[in-house]
Amino acid sequence: MLRTTSMGRTFMQSRPTKYIFVTGGVVSSIGKGLSTAIIGSLLEARGLKVTAVKLDPYINVDPGTMSPFQHGEVFVTDDGAETDLDLGHYARFIGTKMSKLNNFTSGKVYETVIANERRGDYLGGTVQVIPHITDEIKRRILLAAQGFDICLVEIGGTVGDIESLPFLEAIRQMRAEVGSENVLYIHVTLVPYITAANEFKTKPTQHSVKELTGYGILPSIIICRSEQKMDQPLKKKISLFCNVDQDCVINAVDVSTIYELPLILHSEGLDQRIVEKLNIWTGTPNLKPWHRIVETIAEPKNGSVTLAMVGKYVDLTESYKSLSEALHHGGFANDCNVNIVYIDSEEIEKQGFEQLIARETDGYGIDAILIPGGFGSRGSEGKVTAARYAREHNIPYFGICLGLQMAVIEFARNIAGIKNATSGEFDPDSKEAVIDLMESQRKVRDKGGSMRLGAYPCVVTKDTLTHSIYKKTDISERHRHRFEFNNDFREKLEKAGLTIAGTSPNNELVEIIELPDHPWFIGVQFHPEFSSTPRDPHPLFTSFVEASLGHRKKRLSDDENSEEQRLRVVKNKK
Repeated sequence: MLRTTSMGRTFMQSRPTKYIFVTGGVVSSIGKGLSTAIIGSLLEARGLKVTAVKLDPYINVDPGTMSPFQHGEVFVTDDGAETDLDLGHYARFIGTKMSKLNNFTSGKVYETVIANERRGDYLGGTVQVIPHITDEIKRRILLAAQGFDICLVEIGGTVGDIESLPFLEAIRQMRAEVGSENVLYIHVTLVPYITAANEFKTKPTQHSVKELTGYGILPSIIICRSEQKMDQPLKKKISLFCNVDQDCVINAVDVSTIYELPLILHSEGLDQRIVEKLNIWTGTPNLKPWHRIVETIAEPKNGSVTLAMVGKYVDLTESYKSLSEALHHGGFANDCNVNIVYIDSEEIEKQGFEQLIARETDGYGIDAILIPGGFGSRGSEGKVTAARYAREHNIPYFGICLGLQMAVIEFARNIAGIKNATSGEFDPDSKEAVIDLMESQRKVRDKGGSMRLGAYPCVVTKDTLTHSIYKKTDISERHRHRFEFNNDFREKLEKAGLTIAGTSPNNELVEIIELPDHPWFIGVQFHPEFSSTPRDPHPLFTSFVEASLGHRKKRLSDDENSEEQRLRVVKNKK
């Protein structure tokens, strides 16, 4: 089947892709990304080939240079794209591998259109939002959708935001271009419960749908976020005032774990309504994996472990979204729950590590320590302190990206005798920078999209803990960094006892380090969390949580960590 865009481009499809456009209203952070991911997982469970695209309305070309406090995590794809954190949701719930095609911003669209104009592609015509910007948006959506049965498209922001208008116009036009039978609009809204009035309020949803309708988009399904379960009369009211079928008012009630949502929304009939509206024949969805995960969370056979994540962006834990979820995935694999205590590394510098942990855990203590990626010197000494504590107390330690670098600095100072060991990121003039700027980064001037990004191969050293975890020598993992292990100090650190457990194929870049005389101490220069999913946990996280369980067992059997000792710590802390 041939399809032609309004720009005159044609492309071949064996059968038409169905498009589901997801918009949001009332408030931001309503859960559009998670809703999109859940829809994808349900349709994939029915045997359909699904992809998802996130359209971000901000002018930044990508989120790579944005503060984690503003934007949260930057999710990195195999092909080196720095993308919105919602792609992490898509990757965890949908089997399709995300790429640079699955996320683009207003900035990227305008950048392309302006470049086209400078080349003279528009033959001297006046460049306008319609049709040039909207055509570029549609071109990118169609490109990402090729080869898939379903293409989910999430529009960032909320209906009414001026930044989102070109995106809304583009998806309105697509209904006519690809056929109304191939397009479905889903709107996600908040239905607040007013405790003082003892009732739900539907007016925000009504106004949001009215605003969307004013742009020429009439949603066929409304997903209503609420703290409490909505009853049928309430759904009937929303159906009446928003002009949707009553069985297409879907309640996404708050749950204790996001991995229960596929079951909740399936029980609400969401996937059935979608296949009916799009006239798709599918099989019965296979939701057994989600049932198993929910059962593990509800009744873990091995109890729980408490892990300390020591970072500098802990005021917004969304900055570590994929990492937090990967730790939970490791818990699923070990039939246990994972409690994450987020520790501000700057506070370690002020209060000391043991005192801070005692306060944050009510004296109970921790079973493992993880230091995630990050940038800049702020809080770095607190991370070095945490790495030293893990080494000296035989606590399982996992260092990711910057976490590897902090472990190397700590080892260099306190074991290898390099007293002023540091990173070139913290002190560019240091003569003892055991971590230094990568050679390929020395001439970089533009910060956006210029780091070492995406998947790179790594050769794992045999007879190491890492090799026993991966069970293979050749692996590929995703990177996002400018600084690396300084090979000028490699021989000295290895002689002091540091194990190089993985390198780039040319042996130039140190990718993995270990401490051989420690129960579990691994640092990696890459980001394994980006490839972990609840149904297929990454082996490093599975092994890390397993080691944490072992440490918990030993710790609780130790007299110094008896219940009486815990209560004394709590009393002293108060």
